Amino acid sequence: MKNIITPVISAVIASLITIAAFLYFAGDKFNKNQSEADAFPAVSASYYDDDTSASSAAEAPFDFTLAAEKATPAVVHITSKQEAQAYNGQQQQQIPEFFRDFFGDQLPQQGQRQPRVGSGSGVIISDDGYIITNNHVVADADELTVVLVDNRSYVATVIGTDPTTDLALIKIDEEALPFLKFANSDDVKVGQWVAAIGNPFRGLNSTVTAGIVSATGRNINILRDEQYAIESFIQTDAAVNPGNSGGALVNLDGDLIGINSAIASPTGAYAGYAFAVPTNIAAKVVSDLKEYGSVQRGFLGVSIQEVNAAMAEEYDLSTNQGVYVADVVESGSAASAGIEQGDVIIQVDNKKIAQTSDLLSYIGRKRPGDEVNVIILRDGERQEYEMTLKTLDGTTTLAAKERVEALEDLGAEFQSLTEEEADELNVSGGVKVVRTFAGKLRQQGIRPGFIITGVAGKAVTDVDDLTEVIQNERGGVLVEGVYPDSPDEKQYYGLPL
Repeated sequence: MKNIITPVISAVIASLITIAAFLYFAGDKFNKNQSEADAFPAVSASYYDDDTSASSAAEAPFDFTLAAEKATPAVVHITSKQEAQAYNGQQQQQIPEFFRDFFGDQLPQQGQRQPRVGSGSGVIISDDGYIITNNHVVADADELTVVLVDNRSYVATVIGTDPTTDLALIKIDEEALPFLKFANSDDVKVGQWVAAIGNPFRGLNSTVTAGIVSATGRNINILRDEQYAIESFIQTDAAVNPGNSGGALVNLDGDLIGINSAIASPTGAYAGYAFAVPTNIAAKVVSDLKEYGSVQRGFLGVSIQEVNAAMAEEYDLSTNQGVYVADVVESGSAASAGIEQGDVIIQVDNKKIAQTSDLLSYIGRKRPGDEVNVIILRDGERQEYEMTLKTLDGTTTLAAKERVEALEDLGAEFQSLTEEEADELNVSGGVKVVRTFAGKLRQQGIRPGFIITGVAGKAVTDVDDLTEVIQNERGGVLVEGVYPDSPDEKQYYGLPL
């Protein structure tokens, strides 16, 4: 036992001597290092690696409060109400009596039409009450109600719609309203931060979400049912849900760069991608609807396809980008200028054309009579053409607002039949009802697709004929025509004027 205790005591004494020596010789240096550490306290890691202070480094790199404060008051809630219609004798579905016994007066009476109600958002774009929204928010509405962020409510009037861009312009009777101005959407860059603002009003009014621009010039084929549709969307990952349709897409300064219109989703709810109509397209639509009552669009007069690597190889093209001219309309703008089938459009004015959405969005901002410079590749050779854009009828004449207003009460969009369409229906001419809105045609049961061939006993071969008759007749008129699926069956409708 004695042999064990002696070495242990020796070891303890040696350790104490070592500690004492360290404190004597190194104590000053140890105390100095500890003081320096206390002078520079630890901070959380930040996004910054420069010499900023701890307080500024801890802040978020981007601040959306300015954009939200500026834009939120200008975003409104829109409710659309459509009275139920019964066309061609179709009756409302009958409700079994045992349901009536259970629910009582909560159900509509037999034969009573049940209205449809939808909702969305809109953006005030002038202090006197003009509001831009999506066409699909107001389409087919018989009554529109607008609710502001402060809960003031107004009945709105439809100024005009453009289904080809899914935009509509409505107005409320009020002054000194907060509004947003159009920014230049051509300046939008992939990767920049944006905020999406909507007013769905279902307990979630004035909703602000944020994300980045993930693409521009997107064509998602959502307007595939619309002839001459223009799709060149700004794509963003800011969350947008159905009630936010027609709301604002703004930059960090709170300036309007797009109108939220669609989402890509397998379920109908937001799943990562949202799409907005750029303001440079929207501004032209708004201007036309205000000035002319309808969108004035110039056309190149070509059928087009987007060039890709497979097409370039198949047609022996000298480029993998651009827009291929698949066909040229006789007497159209392109044909008159000298453009031919097989050419590849690569530039219009100063705008580079890499895909079809580039061409459609740029030409879509032009009116009949506008001149453009088009650069094409033909057999690998670069060629340049000057052309004047024309209407589908081959003219450069803009529609008179008086004509639009004369037809406004009818509640429909009209289009003159082409010669080919008239030949197929075996008529000398006529006016096609492209779509109906709240108005007299819908009230009388006239459906889209109807071909008007006569009004008040007078032949109608084009829209000008229809306008002249409507302007000069009073009281009521008899409208006659056919539907394309049964051209041999003449249809007649009484129309009050």
